[in-house]
Amino acid sequence: MCTVTFVASRQQTIITSNRDEQVSRPSIDPAVYEINGKELFFPKDPRAGGTWFASDKSANVLVLLNGAFDTHEHRPPYRRSRGLIVLDLLSCESAIENWSAINLTEVEPFTIVLFENRHLYELRWDGNLKFRKDLASNENHIWSSATLYPKEIRDRREKWFSEFLSKNPNPSPQDMLGFHRYTKNSDSQNGLVIDRKGISLQTLSITQAAIDGHSIQFQHSNLVENSTTKTVCDTF
Repeated sequence: MCTVTFVASRQQTIITSNRDEQVSRPSIDPAVYEINGKELFFPKDPRAGGTWFASDKSANVLVLLNGAFDTHEHRPPYRRSRGLIVLDLLSCESAIENWSAINLTEVEPFTIVLFENRHLYELRWDGNLKFRKDLASNENHIWSSATLYPKEIRDRREKWFSEFLSKNPNPSPQDMLGFHRYTKNSDSQNGLVIDRKGISLQTLSITQAAIDGHSIQFQHSNLVENSTTKTVCDTF
């Protein structure tokens, strides 16, 4: 949940996320779960039961990044995990309408990328205040977690993204998976796929939703087990 891109290309919306986590935090491959009476599709963190990437059948997608604007002090215990907040929001009738009402006291800071009803939002919680930013859904965007990547590195990654798009102005979903998998792969500290051995932190998986007018195509690559699952869901 630490690198996310949003690309509008070839009449598709392509949302891709790299999950950078402790090696001891495995996940369960994406599946359909009923949350608060609503069917959601997501990979599950078995430890807390939440997720970092979820979609509903209306092609609304919510992606989580740890941290808000800057690094913060980790002060457990927290009242609720951020991955469960993802499910709390997306299982509502409208995630964006519930943003102002949801209780985030004693929840660790986070950033959410929300694509709902063809609109794009950046939502942040810094531990004290909520922030909402409406973004253009016909433009391309990249986010990197503030807890893992200082501003200098986040800016550098934005440059890599711009350079990639200048060479690939209309990328396919497969192109975006390649960007997330291979960009600066010799840089194990700050490339798109990391392996920080000293702290047992690495990119565990890459998850993508490619949305057109009729369906959502999901691809989830488990980099630890070297396995990939693909699922196509009709939208309504």
